[in-house]
Amino acid sequence: MATGTVRLRIRSALTGSVPADVDRLLDWAPGRREATIEFTTGFFDGWTPTAAGTELLRFAAGIYCGDRTVEREPQPDGWTRTLRVDVPVADPEAWDQAGWAGTLGFLTGDRWNIRPRRARPAAAAPTGLDIDAVSLFSGGLDSLCGVIDLLEEDPNRRLLLVGHYEAGQASTAQRALYAGLAKIYGNRVVLRRLFCRPAPADEAQALPLPDQRERTTRSRSLLFIAAALAAASAAGPHVPVYVPENGWIGLNVPLTRARTGSASTRTTHPHFMTQLTESCRGIGITNPIVNPYRLQTKGEMLAGCRNPRLLIKLAPASVSCSHPETPRWRGREQGNCGYCLPCLVRRASLAHTRRDRGDQYAWDALSDEGLLDPDQRTGADLRALVRGVNPHRDELAIVRNAPLPAGEHQDHLQLWHRGAAEVRTWLGGAGGRLAELTENAWRSR
Repeated sequence: MATGTVRLRIRSALTGSVPADVDRLLDWAPGRREATIEFTTGFFDGWTPTAAGTELLRFAAGIYCGDRTVEREPQPDGWTRTLRVDVPVADPEAWDQAGWAGTLGFLTGDRWNIRPRRARPAAAAPTGLDIDAVSLFSGGLDSLCGVIDLLEEDPNRRLLLVGHYEAGQASTAQRALYAGLAKIYGNRVVLRRLFCRPAPADEAQALPLPDQRERTTRSRSLLFIAAALAAASAAGPHVPVYVPENGWIGLNVPLTRARTGSASTRTTHPHFMTQLTESCRGIGITNPIVNPYRLQTKGEMLAGCRNPRLLIKLAPASVSCSHPETPRWRGREQGNCGYCLPCLVRRASLAHTRRDRGDQYAWDALSDEGLLDPDQRTGADLRALVRGVNPHRDELAIVRNAPLPAGEHQDHLQLWHRGAAEVRTWLGGAGGRLAELTENAWRSR
């Protein structure tokens, strides 16, 4: 319930007394009961991180677990927290100049104060897997398409897939999709999945974490990418990390005034990708971070897949949903809910390739009129999307939410218009109240 500065301390040496000015002790010791960062050791099977990779991954895991234990609701604006993080690193000066406070601030919308302190570097010699590239693998449709394209583009490419899970449908989707990919591409594709979360209280811990959990997970993308970078850097400084996500969703354009800033995810926003690359270089990690689809809509991405037959076969097993467990709580089949923003954009993109099917979702957004009831939170994303893709929308609203790379404003503006048109085309196939709602919304400016 903290509303002032929350003081986090990341440790790898779990000895000594707990400083009096620490609110969260984030102890990194994978596989040990003393750890407050729960992290599976199986992620490191066959490889050992570099010293810089270890520092980055430990930092990202600490940030993620600290983020999850500080609630936003008690804050004066219901969102922005002030977080101080003490970080053990071999070169505090380099970390101090790497700009992590700004990178994290843009990603999560919080005020961060990063305080590096000197610590011994990792002693183990780094060893890497025999790979040519690393790709994030969430279990969603974008990452599936991205992996297929990477493997089809170069028949000799050996690819490591990195997944993160805590439980539930995302974990199931990752396993199912990997099995389907391995049948086609064999040992050219390898999967490593990390299980990371704030550890439950244990009597062996010096300072157990509080029980409350923040539901938003804005820092998860840092953990995800840091894990991939750690593995890539162990394989070599030039091994790229691919972050396959359509550029339209990555733009983070607010659909309504209530969704500005980090209230919508900024995982692959061009500005964050630039900031993250610079911060990583500042601490000695030079591996390229690449999103091949940064200027493509989701529909364009799917339509251009290099093995469309395989994509169509595996797509039903992918999960793009923000909350795939919700249908179970309401007595429906688990999987893609059908009403959250990622599900809606997914359906519009599949419609672009003539593959949309409403019966593959717990709720059919085109026919379930209950989603249009303004008193029901379930339909909030659908109603916001209808307003947000208005063809008469002020173009300034599209670009003012966050900086864009110099010289690329028109490219991203056109990307936004094409993606919005995909959504409008899909919505245009609806009838009844949804058709009436969309027509009325798009008439207004």
